[in-house]
Amino acid sequence: MSYDIPKERHETLLEIKKSKFYACADFVDSREAAMTFLADIKYRYPDARHHCWAYMLGSPTQPTSAAMSDDGEPSGTAGKPILNVLQHKPIGDIMMVVTRYFGGVKLGAGGLVRAYSAAAQQTMETLPVKTRVPLETRQVCTDFAHEQFLRHWVSTVSGDVVACKYSHEVTLTLAFPTHALDALQQLSASMGFSVSQPT
Repeated sequence: MSYDIPKERHETLLEIKKSKFYACADFVDSREAAMTFLADIKYRYPDARHHCWAYMLGSPTQPTSAAMSDDGEPSGTAGKPILNVLQHKPIGDIMMVVTRYFGGVKLGAGGLVRAYSAAAQQTMETLPVKTRVPLETRQVCTDFAHEQFLRHWVSTVSGDVVACKYSHEVTLTLAFPTHALDALQQLSASMGFSVSQPT
């Protein structure tokens, strides 16, 4: 199943009653990647009081994991509103960090919820996206004569050679969009090489 993901890191600024909210979104596909992104934002804004965040991994319709943090703001006023914005957009594998600089005027719990929601929403509305296409991985054993042809074929279907081993023949591990699987099977039948699941 293909779905949209962030194409690149994207940040916007929202100012409310002298408080500044820097909302930054990026592609993440694991908790480790999310925590690395968070550390990066903290490094960029070391003197900010709050780095509130939420992420959603996997497809936007069936996420495999989601998490959030208020990072010192009153409970439920930051992480949850950010996650709520993410859950209402058709974009997966995404994390949003909203960094707040306090401007001296207290916003109150309701004001914070509105501010974090608006900051996240503003970034999501202008976020560049691309489609993530699920990839199949197959191992192909062939003679040397077919190697260049297969390398060219996988590039024409927007795939990649992820590994290559040489012995008496060539073993290529190919990753490619699911729709190209039938074409590979047909090539295998006509050219006489074997296709199998990677071990």
